Amino acid sequence: MDQVAETKLQTTHQDTQILKSVCRSCHGGCGTLLHVKDDVLVKVEGDPDSPFNQGRLCPIGNATKEMVYHPDRLKYPMRRKGERGSGDWQRLSWDDVLDEIAEKLTQIKAEFGAEAVHLGTGTGRHHIRWVSRFAYSFGSPNWSEPGFAQCFHPRVNACTQTMGDFPVSDFLSDITAEVICFWGHQPLNSGPDGETRFNARDGLKASSRTIVVDPRETYLAKKADLWLQLRPGTDDALALAMIHVIIEERLQDKEFVDNYTHGFDELAARVKDMTPEWAEEITWVPADKIREAARMFATIKPALMEWGVALEQTPNCIQTVRAVSLIPSITGNIDVPGGWVMGMHGLGPVPSNIENLSPEQNTKRLGFEHFKMLCGEGAALPAAHIPTVLKAMRTGKPYPVKAFLIFGNNTLTTYGNSKVVYESLMNLDFMVNADLFMTPTAELADIVLPAAFWPEINEVAGLPTIAGNVVVSNQQAVRTYECKSDEEIFSELARRLNLDVGTETPEEVYEQQMVAGGTGLTFEELKKIGFYEVPMKYRKYETDGFKTPTGKLELYSVRFEEMGYDPLPNYSEPPESPVSQPELAKDYPLILTTGGRIPFFFNSEGRQINSCRKGACEPQAEIHPETAVKHGIENGEWMWIENSRGKIRQRAKVTEGIDPRVINTEFGWWFPEDPAPEYGVWKSNANVLTSVEPPFDPQMGTYQLRALLCKVSKVSDSEI
Repeated sequence: MDQVAETKLQTTHQDTQILKSVCRSCHGGCGTLLHVKDDVLVKVEGDPDSPFNQGRLCPIGNATKEMVYHPDRLKYPMRRKGERGSGDWQRLSWDDVLDEIAEKLTQIKAEFGAEAVHLGTGTGRHHIRWVSRFAYSFGSPNWSEPGFAQCFHPRVNACTQTMGDFPVSDFLSDITAEVICFWGHQPLNSGPDGETRFNARDGLKASSRTIVVDPRETYLAKKADLWLQLRPGTDDALALAMIHVIIEERLQDKEFVDNYTHGFDELAARVKDMTPEWAEEITWVPADKIREAARMFATIKPALMEWGVALEQTPNCIQTVRAVSLIPSITGNIDVPGGWVMGMHGLGPVPSNIENLSPEQNTKRLGFEHFKMLCGEGAALPAAHIPTVLKAMRTGKPYPVKAFLIFGNNTLTTYGNSKVVYESLMNLDFMVNADLFMTPTAELADIVLPAAFWPEINEVAGLPTIAGNVVVSNQQAVRTYECKSDEEIFSELARRLNLDVGTETPEEVYEQQMVAGGTGLTFEELKKIGFYEVPMKYRKYETDGFKTPTGKLELYSVRFEEMGYDPLPNYSEPPESPVSQPELAKDYPLILTTGGRIPFFFNSEGRQINSCRKGACEPQAEIHPETAVKHGIENGEWMWIENSRGKIRQRAKVTEGIDPRVINTEFGWWFPEDPAPEYGVWKSNANVLTSVEPPFDPQMGTYQLRALLCKVSKVSDSEI
């Protein structure tokens, strides 16, 4: 980079410094320019040079300054004075609070073993790998993040076993997809991992055809050439029927299949009877539409599969993901321009320190003996099984979990069955919560730590996540109050505990990652330029093969077979549905899907931000006019949504874009404006209705968050 360019990025305009950074308000990684004057963030704008957003920011990114300087930010460490949930807090210094945490963890480790300490996080962006790193450095095999069982990582683990790597959408190529299939995914409303809503929007403009698989008539569904409105929880049946059509009509990419895949004949035998007519009865999607979608995706190239978390939130998630992933696989849309591409891995991983665990300690991970793709040998990064962790908190079985350190997660809104979560947290001996704001979860903690927001931290990331095709950096532009980054907290705590590993500063770890990535840049150099695009290579399998036991893309998975799982994708009816539980359906006749995302928030974050809240003041649940009339509910009225686990209320959004048999609720609602300590967490929180009970996905331990049963009724005036 020449001196002129560097000066433009880093120096001043009338005493205002402009720094290159990356928005981490979601997973997307939009490039930003941070304007700083007198150590105050005065402006945040999109970086026009960024390949992800080209100068644009979404409502969440535009609210960054408001978030940084919000008066309700946690400002300093605090210790609870009264009973758990009392809201009575005492200010502490960082030295005192870190000493206190270290002392308490040491006591618990000595009495119950390191495994009695559990580490947790949410959609951690920058710090997620540091949570597991600290757990393993401390000697505990137990850490968790909800997404490892039901958001993103089922796709990561299944694809790693199938093709040796995790493929991502090629939005950065000069060649754009001719067909995009959005399956259970609304990227315009969510924050996918390094694939921003702008990438998706640009792809839509350039693409000639689109397919949308979704129970709801979303914005994308309205614009689609083909909308497959399926019954929630039946994605596996739909995908298998599409594979049937492709094979039956010989639409597969014969050269790719013959030379680079393993198990095509076995796959063909598996789907032989899984016809579109078979799938129509299960999924509600007309057979002719299934055939049309399969033909479109198979015959028009390049074709791109954009998939989301809806595939991963039922107890057959791994086989569902496998089935969907095989559609682009057998049609030859793997590692080609405009299709799915294998990552360039321009950034090394955060050292996990899992080698610090003895073999015996590793097997103590809660869920280890049952869920090998989450907790054991089939996991890219092993994590504990959340329902098993919660049970250990409540019952002490198979052994007690006494402490919970949670970073960047409002656990009461984001874990399944919030009532069970509450009971579990209330039974802990010690709980620490690091976050930006006080939340219903933080109110239950013994110690609360003020976490830094993305303009207040140094960070390096490879995006899209896992692939690392673009290496990006945050740089600390400002620091507010006494906030510390999660990474700093872990490093300082590790040193106080005198751990053998995990004591490096964040910047030292970032340098390790940069060296491992092979870009030739240092972290300091990366901060100056903001991002680095790793030159893309396509069809790497022609010379390198696939990183699987056979060296091929495994339609029939050898590793699945070795682990005792079905090596071919299959169909399984959701365990709570009108088909599997007809008696329960008499009381709860409607199908509930709970994952509705909102473009003004990232999951449960941002409810206290005025500019975002104006876009979505109250929770909305979609209901068909026919169903609304039947229950005396009018558009905009509060309605009860109820099942055997609980009851919540959301505003009725009456729409023709949902099946009369289905209700869709928004996810992540709580109300910071309501009184502490609950902040209205029980009023509209969709996870009051979800389950953490078996049956679980055999491989990942995933529990049922969608395709549940419910009933609705009008909220009376006296109940408001």
